[in-house]
Amino acid sequence: MLNKIWVFLFLSAFATATVKLLAWGDTRVFSELMQAMFSLSKTAFEISLGLTGVLALWMGIMKIGERSGFIELLTRALNPLFLRLMPEIPAHHPALGAITLNVAANMLGLDNAATPMGIKAMQEMQTLNPHPERASDAQILFLVLNTSSVTLFPVTIFAYRAQLGAANPTDVFIPILIATYVSTLCGLLAVAYVQKINLLNKVVLAYLAGISALILGLLSYFSGLDQSTMLEQSALVSNAILFSLITAFIAAAAYQKINAYDLFIEGAKQGFHTAIGIIPYLVAMLVAFGVFRASGALELLTGGIRFIVDFLQLDNRFIDGLPTALMKPFSGSGARAMMIDAMQSHGADSFAGRLASVVQGSTETTFYVLAVYFGAVNITHIRHAAACGIIADLSGILAAISVTYWFFG
Repeated sequence: MLNKIWVFLFLSAFATATVKLLAWGDTRVFSELMQAMFSLSKTAFEISLGLTGVLALWMGIMKIGERSGFIELLTRALNPLFLRLMPEIPAHHPALGAITLNVAANMLGLDNAATPMGIKAMQEMQTLNPHPERASDAQILFLVLNTSSVTLFPVTIFAYRAQLGAANPTDVFIPILIATYVSTLCGLLAVAYVQKINLLNKVVLAYLAGISALILGLLSYFSGLDQSTMLEQSALVSNAILFSLITAFIAAAAYQKINAYDLFIEGAKQGFHTAIGIIPYLVAMLVAFGVFRASGALELLTGGIRFIVDFLQLDNRFIDGLPTALMKPFSGSGARAMMIDAMQSHGADSFAGRLASVVQGSTETTFYVLAVYFGAVNITHIRHAAACGIIADLSGILAAISVTYWFFG
């Protein structure tokens, strides 16, 4: 899928540039395309290089959290919920541990750790699947939960915002939390409807009620504030939670007499390799999207949407953040590149820059997750997985647009 998107961006750019040259006599269009290629390849490298320190910091902190037992604690806390949502998985089966670790890794923003844990969970569930070529109910629910990707600490997004000059990189924390909650809830409701899962079970209801109460409490609190106070308080809550989490990780390691410093160094080395590893992907997608924009193809696409929105007399500021939303279901790296492009073009603290950040944190890449997770266990009949995943994606994107207008409009 990513290959098709990448090829499409280049071919669309070439076709649009050719039309501009032949029909309108624009003799500079191809030089602008080449300039965009060289400029954005350099930009991609500089962003990745600047991201190295931030990723090293967070990967080091998360390594301490993992070794100090916070992941295991979260596993114990979530097991009762998964046993009821996935009744076909026996208690104490290895799949439950792998599922919980994957969800926990997603919550903590550990993308690189979440994927191998997710594949492991799929493999464990496949041992219980009576029809190996056909996705089981548990596998579909797990995939949709990954698609909605409930993220409590989107540290990668914070890192990009910091790198691109945001005055307060974490001011999108509460909006992302709300959007990802809506995405996850809608994905769960869609799967529950198809699979006839009893969400009124006392244990399930208790978990959902607790999470919903937290989100509604945040909504209630922030809805009573004027916009400037809301931004100030959102930043305060975000930073207080994040630093409290870091302190808790380090304190737990010290209490258990674990060498937190050595763990931090070990994790930081992984962060360095992660930052270096994303350079080729970032170059590929930033350059492809850059030529797509330089050719005028993006302007034609967004111009058409803007015409419709203006005709309906609606606020059109969200359109500049749409490329991230349109790419998100297909490619995480593509959506990340478009988020970066939105922040570079309009400013990290612009409405479009913040919207792209919230959209990026609201959902996961449905078709990428489908390909990787089901491909790892050779499942060819995915049943209702894609439809429910798209429902989660669409819900998250609409929630992201709404909450961005609420906080930053």
